[in-house]
Amino acid sequence: MQKPAVTVMVKAARLAGNVLLRNINKLETLNVVQKGRMDYASEVDGDAEKVIVKELKRAYPEYGIFGEEGGVQGSKRQMWVIDPLDGTSNYLRGFPHYCVSIALVENGEPTDAVIFDPLRNELFTASRGNGAVLNDRRIRVSDRKDLEGTMIHTGFAPRERARASSQLKALDTLLVQAEDVRRTGSAALDLAYVACGRADAYFEAGVKAWDIAAGVLLVREAGGKVCNYRGATPARMDDKGPETQQIVAGNLKVCEALQKVLVNTGHAAEFDPKF
Repeated sequence: MQKPAVTVMVKAARLAGNVLLRNINKLETLNVVQKGRMDYASEVDGDAEKVIVKELKRAYPEYGIFGEEGGVQGSKRQMWVIDPLDGTSNYLRGFPHYCVSIALVENGEPTDAVIFDPLRNELFTASRGNGAVLNDRRIRVSDRKDLEGTMIHTGFAPRERARASSQLKALDTLLVQAEDVRRTGSAALDLAYVACGRADAYFEAGVKAWDIAAGVLLVREAGGKVCNYRGATPARMDDKGPETQQIVAGNLKVCEALQKVLVNTGHAAEFDPKF
């Protein structure tokens, strides 16, 4: 049975999805701001986050909020971590691949997750210890035994372009065994696709808590593993965690094999502390 918190999260995600869909034919008139180098947001991002926050606060006023657009509203033990539009660049170009991502995080660890793709009406949900679900159907990560024939997703975060050469070197090595590599533009959906077996693995650096918190729980509850480029457990995913981090996800064997490639090609070393 779905937890009460997840029921509220689903309602909030669907309301936000409606905001996204209502505006897809008005892209040329949207007010777009540049938050950083090649990092954009529109009024739609803000409007979608507002309806999410309103719904979540109505049901759980005691919880804190950590949203991509609104920032921190009350730093608490339990925080809603919200990305109202993951895949903004896709959305602003009319490229049909984006989602709403909401996680409930306790002491930095996600306990409940919702990722909603309004275009495909696909709803991914998970609660710690209860498994992962896509539209009422249980999902599992793929059962690949190694990197041979894998479909790997990745991303090229604008804030990590200085390390792009080492990432491309890692991809060059991976493509010896992998079937192909995809770059979709939505970290949340990349993780959701790993959770349901559409992708065998995913890795990216420069991701923020709101990009990955819900997806990380989905992968774990679908029987997968999530680690950083050095194989360690990812850092906490709330306002007290690092600004950005690296992530690797997949089933146990593929995740470990991919993480080793990132180390052996030198890509992981690019993120080691420099003294």
